[in-house]
Amino acid sequence: MTRNGTNQIHIEDLTVSRGGRPVLEKLNLSVRRGSFVSIEGHSGVGKSSLLSCLAGLLKPSSGAITYHCRKGGAHTPSQFQERLGLVFQHLRLTANATAEVNVLCGLLGTRPGWRTLFGFPSSDRSQANRLLAQLGLECLASKPVSQLSGGERQRVAVARALISEPECLLADEPVSNLDPATARSVLGLLKSECTRNGCTVFCALHDRGLAEEFADSTLRLNAGHWELSGGGAC
Repeated sequence: MTRNGTNQIHIEDLTVSRGGRPVLEKLNLSVRRGSFVSIEGHSGVGKSSLLSCLAGLLKPSSGAITYHCRKGGAHTPSQFQERLGLVFQHLRLTANATAEVNVLCGLLGTRPGWRTLFGFPSSDRSQANRLLAQLGLECLASKPVSQLSGGERQRVAVARALISEPECLLADEPVSNLDPATARSVLGLLKSECTRNGCTVFCALHDRGLAEEFADSTLRLNAGHWELSGGGAC
């Protein structure tokens, strides 16, 4: 596929090793803007490692990842970080802060310092509460995260990743603690962001049924090898 304005991410000969052993070898992938790509595979096959490379948090053994932003120009993952939304497997929320404040923290680094010097403006708070409501957490906005269940915390982390309206969202098992109905609701919201904002989503999932329901493409990892199916990437 040619690298044109429709392709947001290009991965070339990406190899990732752990303990001197490759967990992913020579991945080549071009992803269209606004695609939903699921990543499947057993524990330990490299799903989190691939997401960390895409986020610029892990240096691959070899190969390259290039992002093409909406305004033009090619960027490395570390240069693109302000345009990324991240849902970590271990969430990385601030336990003593409220759900609303945790969501607002997703805006830090995307706003000039003066704008948040005396707190977040009402427009940002409204956006945070809108996302929490979409995720069924409207009644928990003022509760400390330490008082929330695992599934509720997971949804707070999703809202935090979405509030900055990222160009690309990287989610590591974002619905692992949710019941099937709630999981579909969360993935439906991520899918709608693909359509509404042209946000590209990479989402590690264990549930193949959910991947088939929501993903445009599925990247399956197994013992260093990879296989791609679907139409959002090639």
